[in-house]
Amino acid sequence: MFTSASAAIGSATTDPASIDQQCFTWSPAALTLRGMNDVLGDSGAETSDDASVEGKLIDARLMLAYAGGDVTAFEQLYSRHRGPLYRFLQRQLRNTALADEFFQDVWQRVIAARQTWTPDAAFSTWLFRIAHNRLNDHWRAQKHRPAAPDDAEERAARVPDPHTPERNLSEFEQRRRLQMALDELPEEQRIVVTLRLEQELTLEEIGEITGVGRETVKSRLRYAMDKLRTRLQE
Repeated sequence: MFTSASAAIGSATTDPASIDQQCFTWSPAALTLRGMNDVLGDSGAETSDDASVEGKLIDARLMLAYAGGDVTAFEQLYSRHRGPLYRFLQRQLRNTALADEFFQDVWQRVIAARQTWTPDAAFSTWLFRIAHNRLNDHWRAQKHRPAAPDDAEERAARVPDPHTPERNLSEFEQRRRLQMALDELPEEQRIVVTLRLEQELTLEEIGEITGVGRETVKSRLRYAMDKLRTRLQE
């Protein structure tokens, strides 16, 4: 079963332009006062919509089925989560080769731990906790966070935009500045921003993944969003 599931893990490497195109799944509008209230949970108690709850139930059923020996269940889990996981790793590592390596490693850890998984937390929370721990191991070994990529502007320029030249220029500039601003964030702030805005996880789920309390997550988000907003207004 281990071999069959491992074979199901295809390479996540794709054209860099298509990777970057998927990275910004959120709008700079999130940096407005109203958007920040939503992101930080200030507008009221956080609730999961029906689709999110259903998705978590599907993941739980699939993971339990896989733990029981159903390899096709793993293939479905992999298909559901490969994109978000790879984008998260690419965002944190800023290195395609390392993202590919870590992507494979995280899924191998999922396979190895399948018998011990319990539905106490959402599968996505568990998956990203594994990824976060793998990143922490890497940063401790490296003893530094990666430098901003030299080709940040070129990567942003490769993102296609079907609109008018004027709008194209404006959105290109927003993407370029957003990419650079994210690259400048401390690692702990960049992680909570990407988990909140790209993966749409709750503050509690992010806390479970990163090992800190809800208020710490909220504080890191607030500082990060303030920095991003200031950077985009320069």
